[in-house]
Amino acid sequence: MRLRAVVPADRHTLTGFDRAAARGGSPRVGGYRHWAAHRAADAGGGVQFAIETLHSRILVGSLWTGQADPRSDRFSYGIGIGAQHRRCGYAADAITMLLAFMFDERGYGECEVGVHAGNTASLTLHGALGFREEDRLRDTELPRGRVDHVVRMRITAYEFAQLQPTLVAARPSRGRHWRPRRGRHWQVRL
Repeated sequence: MRLRAVVPADRHTLTGFDRAAARGGSPRVGGYRHWAAHRAADAGGGVQFAIETLHSRILVGSLWTGQADPRSDRFSYGIGIGAQHRRCGYAADAITMLLAFMFDERGYGECEVGVHAGNTASLTLHGALGFREEDRLRDTELPRGRVDHVVRMRITAYEFAQLQPTLVAARPSRGRHWRPRRGRHWQVRL
């Protein structure tokens, strides 16, 4: 997995991820939208990245930083992985790389994210990466009669630095769909 700049040619794929998510069920209000987040970042000065596979260079998602304020020493981000590429380790690798970049290169001290309480996959992922739950905020943008909460989670640069060697050793960098170049049945016979 690697992060690179989002280019206009990515628009079709990122928009396709959003359309597929909308067809799969009712989209949540306030949910991450790949192309919309990229367009919003252009105006707000955030950093945006495309997430692609290392060997085949397939675009699998996008990542965007927002509310990055050096004076408050805090930033947040949004990440979206296309449905067909989920559960392959791309999100964990991308978030780890982003945290290393923002903490080490940009000098931020804290990262704060908001995750919908019903998104157990994201809550589990962030918990495994070292994020701690701060509080639960009631989502006020929901249709009448529905109640949902946004879980606010955070990690500091110090906490990330303590966990980083463990994360790098425990998570393979190739992803679930990596294949050896010669195929699984090839071997040298002497």
